[in-house]
Amino acid sequence: MADKETLAVYAERAADYSNRFAKSGEGRHLTTFLAELPAGGRILDFGCGPGHTAAAMKRAGFEVDALDASPELAEIAKSQFGIDVLVATFDSLEATDQYDGIFANFSLLHIPKSQMPSNLARIARALVSRGVLHIGLKRGTGEMRDTIGRFYAYYSLEEITNLLTQAGFQVIRKTEGEQAGLDGTVAPWLILLARKHD
Repeated sequence: MADKETLAVYAERAADYSNRFAKSGEGRHLTTFLAELPAGGRILDFGCGPGHTAAAMKRAGFEVDALDASPELAEIAKSQFGIDVLVATFDSLEATDQYDGIFANFSLLHIPKSQMPSNLARIARALVSRGVLHIGLKRGTGEMRDTIGRFYAYYSLEEITNLLTQAGFQVIRKTEGEQAGLDGTVAPWLILLARKHD
């Protein structure tokens, strides 16, 4: 289930969030992810937000499905980029062997840590053999709300690597950095690329 307070923040600040996303650009992490996929492959943007990344994937020639729990962000994706977003929560994913890649960029950090194993299992099931997962998270420990009320679960590199391994993935790339978020707070992050085992 989606956190209602988090969704309320995105509803209120959808336009601001979309504008901030546009200024940040598509980025090297997306380029790295796409380079691991077959040309014209099928991707799920899992927590697509306002649709900038899904649109970039389509421009690069990929077949893209997009999911997000925020109706307001989904509307921006539709109006600005023509992206049809399935408005649903992460636990609605029921696909099997359907995607060459799944892009979960700073989206799964909004679910409780207790739900991460089941969500990674759904992702693994939805990917084809040797399919690739991009996952972005905030680095740290525990769970808390940020200064504007969004729920976050924080992970260490070792913790998320272990969870991915248990779900049947091999981590193939790790990147760390820090950046200011929607609330203006600079926070450390982790981005991992992981490949599903045969």
